[in-house]
Amino acid sequence: MLAVAAIFLFPFYVFLTVALKTPAELARSPLALPSNPALANFTEAWQRGDLGTAMVNSVVVTSLSVVLLVTCGSLAAYVLARRATRLSYGTYLLFLLGLMIPLQLGMVPLYQLMRDLNLLQTYTSLIIFEIGHQLPLAVFLYAGFLRALPRDYEEAARVDGAGSLAVFRRIVFPLLRPVTGTVVILSAINIWNDFLTPLLYVGGSPQQTLPVAIFAFRGEFASQWQVIFAGMGIAIVPILVIYFLLQKYIIKGFASGIKG
Repeated sequence: MLAVAAIFLFPFYVFLTVALKTPAELARSPLALPSNPALANFTEAWQRGDLGTAMVNSVVVTSLSVVLLVTCGSLAAYVLARRATRLSYGTYLLFLLGLMIPLQLGMVPLYQLMRDLNLLQTYTSLIIFEIGHQLPLAVFLYAGFLRALPRDYEEAARVDGAGSLAVFRRIVFPLLRPVTGTVVILSAINIWNDFLTPLLYVGGSPQQTLPVAIFAFRGEFASQWQVIFAGMGIAIVPILVIYFLLQKYIIKGFASGIKG
């Protein structure tokens, strides 16, 4: 197990050593520990890449996408899981089909659609895309969890005169906390790390996200890898914090979805 752990930790070792080296040290000994950690690489990456603005863009896109995704995914799954009809089952299978279709098949028509709607270079184009991309997984997890959830509290609330929306908001959604944590962390990581879509939709604009801003450090003939790795380190920290805060919900939510 120690040997396996060393294999998995080796990329992190390379990442940290490169980010903390000067160009001369990096050229002389790429894998050796830095003799004098160059923390200025992080300052240079932050200032040169305007990573502050890019981080705000990533936070806006990720947070809005996750909130709308949780809202749409939980509501859709609630209807599909509670209505035992052919239409609801067929719609559920249609959502599952979205898990199997390669994303690359829709890149060109989706780009043309965003262009025709004049949504390129805006947050809206990214948010719409990310919600559509992550929605099948969210519906799958929520529906599986709901099928394993007893209906006793819902029926009691309906007897007291509560409508479907009130039942969902006051009774059902609070019980979905474990799977909601899974949906939030998985979708947040995927949206935060997405590179291709922001490059196509907002690349070169003030709305570009962190992965696109860091990619700009790479030159055609030369690249300052220590600055690139430092920028990557800055980009990793926020989503890593969210992951450690919500990691306990991931396995629980997945197990509930698969069981359902």
